[in-house]
Amino acid sequence: MYVCVCNAITDKDIRRAAEAGATDLWALQSELGVATGCGSCKEMASEILHDVRRQRQVAQPQVYIPVMA
Repeated sequence: MYVCVCNAITDKDIRRAAEAGATDLWALQSELGVATGCGSCKEMASEILHDVRRQRQVAQPQVYIPVMA
C-alpha cells in the first residue's frame, strides 16, 4: 500500500528501511524521502516504523549462557 503518494513510497519500503536500521522519522526522510512533500503521511510512516521496531524487540529472545567459574 502506498503511504507517501508524493514520493511513491510503500509500507514495504518503510518496513525494509526500518529492518535495515532506520530508527526514527528523520532517518526515513533522509533515506526514502517519506514525509518530505505534503507531510500527510508522517503519522502513518511513524506508526509503521514503531511497529517494526516493536516486532524486532519481541522477536529477539534472550538466551542465557551459563559461565563456568
